[in-house]
Amino acid sequence: MNERTFPAPSTVSEQAQAWLAATRGELTYPAFDDTGAWFEMVDEANRSTARRFPIADLPVTVENFEVDGIALYAARPHGLEETPDEPVFLWMHPGALLVGGGDACRVTTGRAALSAGMLTWGVDYRLPPLHPYPAALDDAIAVYRRALRDRDPSRVFVGGDSAGGNIASALLLRAKDTGLPMPAALVLNTPQVDLTEAGDTFQTLAGVDNVLRSLREPNELYAGGADLRDPYLSPVLGDLTGFPPTYLRSGTRDLFLSNTVRMHRALRAAGVEAELHVFEAMTHGGFGGDSPEDREATAEQRLFLARHGAR
Repeated sequence: MNERTFPAPSTVSEQAQAWLAATRGELTYPAFDDTGAWFEMVDEANRSTARRFPIADLPVTVENFEVDGIALYAARPHGLEETPDEPVFLWMHPGALLVGGGDACRVTTGRAALSAGMLTWGVDYRLPPLHPYPAALDDAIAVYRRALRDRDPSRVFVGGDSAGGNIASALLLRAKDTGLPMPAALVLNTPQVDLTEAGDTFQTLAGVDNVLRSLREPNELYAGGADLRDPYLSPVLGDLTGFPPTYLRSGTRDLFLSNTVRMHRALRAAGVEAELHVFEAMTHGGFGGDSPEDREATAEQRLFLARHGAR
């Protein structure tokens, strides 16, 4: 059988068409017990991200700080005045629950702050192979408690991209279970909310999304032997009652489209205000960040945040 091909449609921008025409190599994962090889993969991926998404010339300032020994990056867009009660966007970085820390977290936090248009704390949460679940979730909840100590919940926003959407959603489940108040709103950009990969598009878009493939191996590494159906690992399976208003974004070529659609429906079934934006032909994570479609997605996210108090 000939391999299927998926030409870029004429219905998207030239930048999007160029992104869709690009080919990306297959990724082979190390053996589960080869810790050194996993470290090498993580280091190379993080260096690559830091190179691909530099922020030195962008209108944003990023500073390092810590909360209870957890590394964070505070990013502030230029011209954004610091005020005593300013809102903060607590943001969880992408990276397949495996990569995205260190300098990679720093540069993606800077870009997240520009997308949100507000002070953003990027959480450099711990990851496998040394720190499997629940280390990342423990870090996220500790930082969330710190944000609530300094601010009213109406001035705290939570979000994440891809794997960060998993951590952000699980954070709110855990916050609810421990009696903490909900933030003002939640942002989930193509969230990795089902580690069992049960959704339809894991079949129908396999090989169509030219950015992402199945993450079964990293999912198992992250879980560290825990049941992937645990809502703290697959938040779409949890009780979402009481969640704050939520923005969700995906695309018709995004392998995580089912994750996003199912999360939207689960939120609506739980009585949560949730809006879903699905972009034509968009792959996982967008079209590289500088297409008209990417800019439209950013504008929609900003409108959502503004409607819920991020001013």
